[in-house]
Amino acid sequence: DEPAGSALNIVAVECEPGPDAAPLPRTAGLPDDVFEHDGQLTKSEIRAITLSRLGPLPGELLWDVGAGAGSVAIEWARAHPSCEAVAIERDPERAERIGRNARSLGVPGVQVVEGRAPGALDGLPAPDAVFVGGGLTVPGLLERCLDALKPGGRLVANAVTLESETRLAEARRAHGGELVRVAVERAAPLGGFTAWRPAMPVTLWTTWKDDA
Repeated sequence: DEPAGSALNIVAVECEPGPDAAPLPRTAGLPDDVFEHDGQLTKSEIRAITLSRLGPLPGELLWDVGAGAGSVAIEWARAHPSCEAVAIERDPERAERIGRNARSLGVPGVQVVEGRAPGALDGLPAPDAVFVGGGLTVPGLLERCLDALKPGGRLVANAVTLESETRLAEARRAHGGELVRVAVERAAPLGGFTAWRPAMPVTLWTTWKDDA
């Protein structure tokens, strides 16, 4: 007689979305409210532009430096099942939040590194693309990210303060690339009427590393 429990068992589980579940597209620019955040979030419209400039391709790796809620890393990973992302965030609570966001949005493989860049970047695999969403004024950060890029890689950095904008202008003079300033306004109630409420303008610097 065979011992109890030795037979092979196969269990099939069919998962169905709950009544409140809504399908999410893989195109960039998910609604802000699908992310848990404390305000440190690249907003939907800016995120869509940022991802379009980062240009995720199958099998590529992104560094999301100063990741905040991890929205750029998560949307990069959602672009294709083989896309990989590392989110670098110095704040422990935000780092934990990135992990929760990645799991809830179907990309639990997003790697979260808790630490301050550029030191936290040591030992990470070379990226195909880098997004710098925080820490632009840290000495040597942009240069460290540019050096780490694979040939043909691209870097996008976003700035909202005068100090970080100045840093991007300096980087453009030194390394070339493109500077674009984006302003978004949303319609919102004003008394009994509707008016435009502007968000803070964002400056994006995009540059590419030579193939040689």
